[in-house]
Amino acid sequence: MIKFDEVTHFYNSEQGNKVASLSKINLEIEKGDFIAIIGANGSGKSTLARHINGLLLPSEGDVLVESYNTKDLNMIWSIRTKVGMVFQNPDNQLVATTIEDDVAFGLENIGIEEKEMKKRVDWALKVVGLSELRNSEPHLLSGGQKQRVVIAGALAMHTSYLILDEPTSMLDPKGRKEVLEIIKRLNEEENITVVYITQFMSEAAQFKNIIVLDKGKIVLTGPPKKIFNQPDFLLSLNLEIPQITRLARELSANGLDIPANILNEDEMIKYLCLYI
Repeated sequence: MIKFDEVTHFYNSEQGNKVASLSKINLEIEKGDFIAIIGANGSGKSTLARHINGLLLPSEGDVLVESYNTKDLNMIWSIRTKVGMVFQNPDNQLVATTIEDDVAFGLENIGIEEKEMKKRVDWALKVVGLSELRNSEPHLLSGGQKQRVVIAGALAMHTSYLILDEPTSMLDPKGRKEVLEIIKRLNEEENITVVYITQFMSEAAQFKNIIVLDKGKIVLTGPPKKIFNQPDFLLSLNLEIPQITRLARELSANGLDIPANILNEDEMIKYLCLYI
């Protein structure tokens, strides 16, 4: 379990004032959770993510990763072997000349024996569907493939928790679909806990639960149908609802017998087919 206990984080503004980017966050993330975090720019999403593996430390309160407190610097490597991070730009996390070497990079740093390293790299590449490209150069890959290499590097560390900070914001629709399919499989088949920060509401709608941040505070939590059934509140936070949900609400308001909280195209097609 990951636990935030009254976590506040301050940063210094250009005027020299202390500003809270997180304010008294209380949050528990259980093993196997599949969570999306949404919020307007500056709401604290990335700051929260960076607290999970100790890239940032609380100014007040504590973050616990299982039995480890991120403030205990003696435990930081143990925490980071459990918590993998994937950022917006995969090029910033690719360091080797081949995909295979890139996936092995973290293992080399913690001194994993060569036979075990090869076993882990083989497994991680198979999971993300890149085994046949293992000897390719990362810079020749598509954006979606690059993010899959980064994810494989985290998996090879035997990561229990995968934190993704807007990993599809620089990708085209095909690349976004690739990344989402991979992390869904990791959660369902490997029971890896996923915390996924996104600016795309259609992506957030595919998760089991959503956390909504505003001005460094958690203002709403729950499953997608609950979250996106409050469009006026989301609009007040400069957030929207998925396009398919907007369409469902319009059709429902115009007399069609269609639920207003539809979240995906398959649901919409099912109801529209009743009118054919």
